[in-house]
Amino acid sequence: MSKVFSAHAVSVDGYITGRGARPGQGLGDGGTLFDWYSDGDTPSRVFDFFKLSEPSARVFDSLAGRVGAIVAGRNTYEDSEHFGGGSPHPGVPLFLVSHRPAPELTERQTLVGNVEDAIAAAREAAGGKDVGLMGGGVLASALRAGLVDEIVLHQVPVLLGGGRSFFRELPSQVRLSLVEAVAAPGVTHLHYSVA
Repeated sequence: MSKVFSAHAVSVDGYITGRGARPGQGLGDGGTLFDWYSDGDTPSRVFDFFKLSEPSARVFDSLAGRVGAIVAGRNTYEDSEHFGGGSPHPGVPLFLVSHRPAPELTERQTLVGNVEDAIAAAREAAGGKDVGLMGGGVLASALRAGLVDEIVLHQVPVLLGGGRSFFRELPSQVRLSLVEAVAAPGVTHLHYSVA
């Protein structure tokens, strides 16, 4: 069965955006969270416009190669300018979790009212591949529902001091087991399984 995982760049103090995130400025003042996507000399095999360090390319491409569908929250969708009508991952469908209508959706994007139904639909569309989660709210909802298998934090050595927090409030603690830690220039990749 396919796995459900979340992989996000995050500051040491737990933010996935800086202050002032909004459409057209999706990272607010937290743009440094993604410097490691372009600070290397190893091209990604999945996203041909990324040039990462060798250890980051290995981790990133391994994760990106697993994805068959994406589930994203409305804030991520809006701040990313609707992913240009596609998906944040080339060639895979996007399932948008929202209670509000989204008339601007394209044929690669599907509106779903809750995370449980979105993950079920994404699993079906993924064709045996894994489902990637985007956004702190979607991750928190999926954790509450017991639907997350793995969490990967691409931890960037910066303290943003504000912005959009990655982890939202959960009804109880979630235990994680470290699978792998990979130090790379400008980022440490922390791969956890959800207990």
